[in-house]
Amino acid sequence: MTAPAPVRPAAATVRPRRLRGLAWLLVHQHRAALVLCAAATVLGSAWMLYQRAAVLDTLHSAGWPARPVDSLAPETADRVRADIDSMGRKLGWLPLLFGVFLGAPLLAADREQGTARLVTTQSVPRGRWLRWKLCFALAAAVLTTTVLGLLYGWWWRSAGPLAPADWLSGALFDSSAPVLPATALFTTSLGIAVGALARRAVPAMTVTFLVSGAALFAGDLLKGGLATPRRLAFPLGSPEPPVLEHVVQVDQWVGTASGRLYGWGTCVNDPAPDGCRAARGIVDSVWEYFGRDQMAGMQWIAAGVLLGLSAVLVGSVLRWSRRGAL
Repeated sequence: MTAPAPVRPAAATVRPRRLRGLAWLLVHQHRAALVLCAAATVLGSAWMLYQRAAVLDTLHSAGWPARPVDSLAPETADRVRADIDSMGRKLGWLPLLFGVFLGAPLLAADREQGTARLVTTQSVPRGRWLRWKLCFALAAAVLTTTVLGLLYGWWWRSAGPLAPADWLSGALFDSSAPVLPATALFTTSLGIAVGALARRAVPAMTVTFLVSGAALFAGDLLKGGLATPRRLAFPLGSPEPPVLEHVVQVDQWVGTASGRLYGWGTCVNDPAPDGCRAARGIVDSVWEYFGRDQMAGMQWIAAGVLLGLSAVLVGSVLRWSRRGAL
């Protein structure tokens, strides 16, 4: 006669929260890019950590830093510089690869395959979908290059005076943070902008490769304008002062005691070079250079310029998306 006891529902099993909506779509659509970025970050970091330890072991075995650099075997110093420069040049290709293979097809492939039109008709606002796409690509490029750029800078700075001397035109400047992630952000934004205008992925990738390469080449030519070079005069014919070690020479002259400058080759081909210099009053050798301590400031200025250009490109894509048809 008594009513049966109510059956209590079994405790719901707690399931891990999975990706949904646009996050799920982006992860599945670009899983190959995510895997490659993760692999490049992990393998590149492991390799640089190994190389840094190997370089320091070699230098410590040779007696550095107790012994001066000049006393080390030339092949040891050359091998250290070659290893650092080689890795930096490999990292320097990453921004171009991100722009061509991630940025350019990001929107162009969706427009070519009709994915963009399909997604924006499934109750997903166009602006929201586009913002998710842009944030995904830019975050992948910046995170990967930031980790690798920081580790590379840590590596070559640990080598001290054995790092490559030409840090401005070499790989040290471009492949260290903050320049490397800022460059990757710029090339990826450029690729996205090109892909937004194109309707096919392959032409967008080709144009991005050409334009990015030209832009990076122009940036190399404009590095000298990121700071004001320093100038130092010292007696002609005397050894170079220690302050000129590990600097990037911009120009060199000969000068008088009053400060008048002549070209470095003045009086070199004269039958009596000493008399020629004495007649002109030339007594000093004059260097114009960038010091190693100026490197960080120049890098942040370059990164700021690249970030500004990236913001213009991303803003243009977002503005175009409100008017143009997908």
